[in-house]
Amino acid sequence: MQGRLYDVCIVGSGAGGGMAAHVLTRAGADVVMLEAGPTWDNATDSAMFKWYYETQRRGAATAERHFGEFDAGLGGWSLPGEPYTTAPGQRFMWFRVRMLGGRTNHWGRISLRFGPDDFRRRTLDGLGDDWPITYDVVKPYYDRVDRLIGIFGSRENLPNDPDGVFQPPPRPRCHELLVKQACDRLSITCVPSRLSILTRPLNGRPACHYCGQCGRGCATNSNFSTTNVLLPPARATGKLTLVLHAMAREVTTDQAGLATGVNYIDKNTGREERVRARIVVLAASACESARLLFNSTSSRFPQGLANSSGVLGKYLTDTTGAGVTGFIPRLMDQVPHNHDGSGTGHLFMPWWLDNRRLDFPRGYHIEVGGGRTMPGYGFLGGIHRYPVGGGYGKELKDAYRRYYGAYVGFAGRGEMIPNDDSYCEPDPAVVDQWGIPVLRFHFKWSDHELKQVKHMQETFRAIVAEMGGQVFAPLPGPDRDYGITAGGEIIHELGVTRMGTDASRSVVNPYGQAHDVKNLIVVDGGPFVSQPDKNPTWTILALAWRASDYITEQRRAGAI
Repeated sequence: MQGRLYDVCIVGSGAGGGMAAHVLTRAGADVVMLEAGPTWDNATDSAMFKWYYETQRRGAATAERHFGEFDAGLGGWSLPGEPYTTAPGQRFMWFRVRMLGGRTNHWGRISLRFGPDDFRRRTLDGLGDDWPITYDVVKPYYDRVDRLIGIFGSRENLPNDPDGVFQPPPRPRCHELLVKQACDRLSITCVPSRLSILTRPLNGRPACHYCGQCGRGCATNSNFSTTNVLLPPARATGKLTLVLHAMAREVTTDQAGLATGVNYIDKNTGREERVRARIVVLAASACESARLLFNSTSSRFPQGLANSSGVLGKYLTDTTGAGVTGFIPRLMDQVPHNHDGSGTGHLFMPWWLDNRRLDFPRGYHIEVGGGRTMPGYGFLGGIHRYPVGGGYGKELKDAYRRYYGAYVGFAGRGEMIPNDDSYCEPDPAVVDQWGIPVLRFHFKWSDHELKQVKHMQETFRAIVAEMGGQVFAPLPGPDRDYGITAGGEIIHELGVTRMGTDASRSVVNPYGQAHDVKNLIVVDGGPFVSQPDKNPTWTILALAWRASDYITEQRRAGAI
């Protein structure tokens, strides 16, 4: 393999890498993809139809699967032999996945477009920076992603929550109807979710049959992951070579400063190997790609590859998060029925307020969970999370039947504004089991985010009260930062290889092409300039498609 020269080497097989492989192979490029984990096939490797009692652990979390033994994510916030560090007194949780398809195997499929305002926030409120591109630039690629992958939703004509090319959404479930009614009375916008789960057949994939097991990996391929939508067509071209268990160590360069390939550790043998390529595409996830660039040093790039600006690793962000669960008496004593639905909520609440009347900028959206899902399944889904009183035998069973499905959960997901105190850098003293330097994280929520989460908490409780329910947990105060999640806990880390037109203030240009290395392109969440209140996957896919089109044009022109 070391003697073969590929057109493109892609590091990572998740949303960005999968889309790049799909587009570039179909354009005729000879592509090699490095993936740090094993293979994964939804149809054969999913535990979608297994019962908890089929294993000794009853589905509990393991070191390999932090979200449960049946989860489709091989990875977690701590990986044996792969440490990371945090600056003293600070907290950041870095979630990593080691498997073909990356995080696309087990995410919530919440597929939201960024809105026109999200690309120009500095113009609107003077905070952060504007993107060097606009919504109109990305919109055609959002449309392509919708049509290729499939997404359900509804046309709502919300200015900063753009509509897409939607399949029909599923009907709200009982608890969601009560949430919708309460939100209407409170003038809180509440609309059908926008999820990359099929409600109509598409490109040979059947519609979802609503078993509610999306986090386990969809054996029918009705929801989206790169392993069931993007990589099979790429492999069918005969142009994609997969190298599994390949831990990328550095991007190699020549005397002219151009990328020549990637050195990696074969995790099965422990030996260092190399692939050569005319173009290198990084899609290892935002912080992993930054780590790879930091570790790709040379006399020309002593502070890391593509880091002449010194911006590499800076402007790290994550989505803000907080949650509340309320007890709703009206949902007690329900008639037993199948309530699973799609893998997450059928409704959500996009941001609905004007910040000029609030004490914080930007906004958040609210996700809803609950219902009579199988115990342990779904999101905040049942009384298995809460005590129902004492008793044994029939008394206990009757209590479970009464209260089952009577809890509704609300999770806020909001925008973090980049700050100078949140970044990653190489740890000068710590390496992983292969001798590769690890990242050290610095992270801080600002008052903007803390005030936003306080508003989340108050809103959750207002909705529960309007539903005639009760929240048993007290409202967290400022001494507990209003219950905000730790940095990284929502697993939406973005930034660290920021895009821009000024090479002194950014790492890559608006196409993800490194300013310092013209044949190096980044297509994960690293180039993001801001962290809107929308989940980032749909934008990663759209920008990766746009970057791949750019690579194809540049190859044909002989420019790279």
